[in-house]
Amino acid sequence: MRSLFRRYLLVPSIIAAFSLVGAATYAKPHGAYRVVLIPILGVTMDGQHEGAVVYVELGFKNRGDEAGLLVEFVEGQGQFSPHARVAVTQGIHRAAKALGLPTDSWSISLKVPHDDLTIYGGSLSAMVGVSVAALANGEDVSADRVMTGTIMPDGQIGPVGSVPSKVRAASHAHIRRVLVPDEQDPADPDWETPFLMHVSPVGSVEKAYEALTGHPAFVGHHDAGSIGAAPRP
Repeated sequence: MRSLFRRYLLVPSIIAAFSLVGAATYAKPHGAYRVVLIPILGVTMDGQHEGAVVYVELGFKNRGDEAGLLVEFVEGQGQFSPHARVAVTQGIHRAAKALGLPTDSWSISLKVPHDDLTIYGGSLSAMVGVSVAALANGEDVSADRVMTGTIMPDGQIGPVGSVPSKVRAASHAHIRRVLVPDEQDPADPDWETPFLMHVSPVGSVEKAYEALTGHPAFVGHHDAGSIGAAPRP
């Protein structure tokens, strides 16, 4: 499964600015939401199928009710395809379940802040799902890290295609650590890790959470209405 980008028209200088600042620095108040920019790896659909890095605006709010998980895909400059919307919502559910986090009070917004860009496929779902879990726990995804993969029903990280192209794109965007599924897509050719880059195979949501945030995931059952991990020493 691949995330594909249609009409990839992002100006190179904008790519550099985003990659150097990173998601954590872009965290800011937005009403009651906390909003961050997270990097997404994919391949273009212009016939070249080259790797690409784009950014998704992710907002998180912990409401005062228990009306259920609300996921809003904000229409704007770019958009998510119907398949990508289903995959992302599923990834959020599965990441929360794997970490024992209740979702009944979560409101989540997602926006593609790039003109004329449509995101297809589902390989962004693990990155979004784990990033949402980090926000729920009051943590950040490290600015120089990104992940490609899906989340399976049992909390394992599912394989995706075009990993070599995505890793090269991350290197060009100055992202220094890429998390990939520990199960390789048999269609992908052999490849070498770019200089000064760390590629980390991960097999579970817990391992992905630790690698993206730098903190171990607290996995357990929370009381109804509670959100987040146990306080860290």
